[in-house]
Amino acid sequence: MPKADNAPRYTFRDVADGDFPLLARWLGEPHIAEWWGAVDEELASIRESMTSVETRPMIVELDGAPIAYLQSYDPHLEEGHPYQDQPKGTLGLDISIGDADLLGKGHGSAIVRQMAVQLFAAGVTRIVIDPHPANARAIHAYEKAGFRHFDTRTSIYGPAYFMVMDPPEERI
Repeated sequence: MPKADNAPRYTFRDVADGDFPLLARWLGEPHIAEWWGAVDEELASIRESMTSVETRPMIVELDGAPIAYLQSYDPHLEEGHPYQDQPKGTLGLDISIGDADLLGKGHGSAIVRQMAVQLFAAGVTRIVIDPHPANARAIHAYEKAGFRHFDTRTSIYGPAYFMVMDPPEERI
């Protein structure tokens, strides 16, 4: 049975222990390693996030195949997080497309757009994303998804081209 045109294209599932070899490979890919930290440190952070209340680490699948890592986080639940100036109900996103041959095909913007629809439906009041200012590919993808530039910041996480997306206004 074919999918309806408006059916979600991607599925999101929580990271499981069995995903760590794949995550290690992805984190070592040049297009990801450029923007993330050392593989062992990032894997430890993801493992810690699996039991945290502030971060939800996920695998994004397309037709049952894992293609990306995505995490959502609540800056108000993490002590001293630099985005606590955002309204209560804000969630942040981080995403990396796993394999380089999937870059430039619209997956990044489509994934964050689909996740945004789900988060807003669940009551989230704002979504933030913070690519490095030099990461033009990510900035373009997030703009395409509906994010807008809000601020340029530097925090303990480094420089950020801080972008926001608010829920669509209700139509009357």
